[in-house]
Amino acid sequence: MGALMNPEYSWPIPPPGGWTADDLDTLPNLPPHTELIDGSLVFVSPQTLFHSRTVDFFNWQLQSLVPPGLEVVREFTIDIDRRNRPEPDVIVVNEDVINDEKQTRLPAESVLLAIEVVSPESVSRDRETKPLKYARAGIPHFWRVENKDGRAVVYVFEREPATGAYTSTGIFHDRLKVSVPFPIDLDLTEITPKRRRPE
Repeated sequence: MGALMNPEYSWPIPPPGGWTADDLDTLPNLPPHTELIDGSLVFVSPQTLFHSRTVDFFNWQLQSLVPPGLEVVREFTIDIDRRNRPEPDVIVVNEDVINDEKQTRLPAESVLLAIEVVSPESVSRDRETKPLKYARAGIPHFWRVENKDGRAVVYVFEREPATGAYTSTGIFHDRLKVSVPFPIDLDLTEITPKRRRPE
């Protein structure tokens, strides 16, 4: 509301053809976690507690499981092309592309796994727009995590080389166990902490 109530504030006006990936590093006063999708800036709504806990869970769990040569990074933009620089919630990347503490993005071709935790305002982007772009960028594995009645459900996809599109390889409710991109066995019920009953 602050920007709307301040008559001196003006939203950035896109140039002809839209913004580019480089613009995310130079435009002033962008909100945290701003993404670039098809040349348009996408501003993220405040996180829900479920979203925050879920991102934390996958970030920490995968860090304990990831094999040498790979690294887990949370909420970091990736370069797909000049007009698309999305920010997956968690990514697993080849560690050789992480070489500078001042980096603000990573190349999409270095990403082995992209994870999106769906928010109410991001449903269509996370179910349709982003998976299409991730598959076209050659990211071999994609997970979409949704909140179903307070519990995390993970939809797992693998890129099919012949078509270049993702195909579903499983839907996981209480336990996520997969062998690719590396062996992973997670108790999804740990994402939502059990409430203590009054004594």
